[in-house]
Amino acid sequence: MSGVLERTLGLLELLAQHPEGLPLRQIVEKLAIPASAAHRLLGQLGARGYVRQARDQGDYVLTSKLVAMALDFMGASGMVDFAQPVLDRLAASSGDFIRLAVVDGERLTWVARAQGARRGLRYDPDNDAAARLSCTATGHAWLMTMSDEEALGLVIRQGFGRPEEYGPSAPTTAAQLLKILAEARKRGYGMTIDMFGPGLASIAVPLRRAGESPVGILSIAGPSVRLTAERMRALLPSLKEAAREIAVASTTSPLFASRRMEPDDPEPGRWKAGEARAAARSR
Repeated sequence: MSGVLERTLGLLELLAQHPEGLPLRQIVEKLAIPASAAHRLLGQLGARGYVRQARDQGDYVLTSKLVAMALDFMGASGMVDFAQPVLDRLAASSGDFIRLAVVDGERLTWVARAQGARRGLRYDPDNDAAARLSCTATGHAWLMTMSDEEALGLVIRQGFGRPEEYGPSAPTTAAQLLKILAEARKRGYGMTIDMFGPGLASIAVPLRRAGESPVGILSIAGPSVRLTAERMRALLPSLKEAAREIAVASTTSPLFASRRMEPDDPEPGRWKAGEARAAARSR
């Protein structure tokens, strides 16, 4: 059953990356599964309304059912009601891209955004579900609240990613990342330039409730020619105030009811402190 579930989720994630659709042959190649298994899964997903076949060329595409489910969830959580107006206001005042992520187990999941740039250069990222922890200001703003061991454990689980996929300043080793996190702790916020991508800059702060670990991260991102280090520091007070507003209002939302993992969490599949130590020594 677990194999079927893994294949089904992999199929949905693959189609989510190709809104134009994919033919069966490419689905089989990319997922490395038998054509018969892929065809059977597509049929079952189609019967449930998650996938349809385009009429013109027979490619398989996702329907809007998953999107509708996500919107239902976001609406029920109350997050849109209290967070989106804050994001919109910050986007308008900063003139750049605002994004909110929530702590979701051992990753950060993007849940809301607002675009402040109306003309000229603007940053419009892909709709990735999870933030890359090693080379984003959002990731650093979360990791800096942990011990080095905890932070490395999460990054090792997710992976540093291939250097060619990110910016020239992206860390590729544990030593480089720990140096960046030490600087972030001194500042009290995450800030990246040319890390997630060349020509991109971002600043991020944690969403904290009194006496608790961060429940989310709020960030401002944009082209580095406009969003310089000096400009980001000037925007920091507004960013912190917006994060405080959302954190205070988040007490009523189940979306922010996350807990931070502990190094020796017995829950299956979670990282252990020993793994982080061993991996750090090997780098």
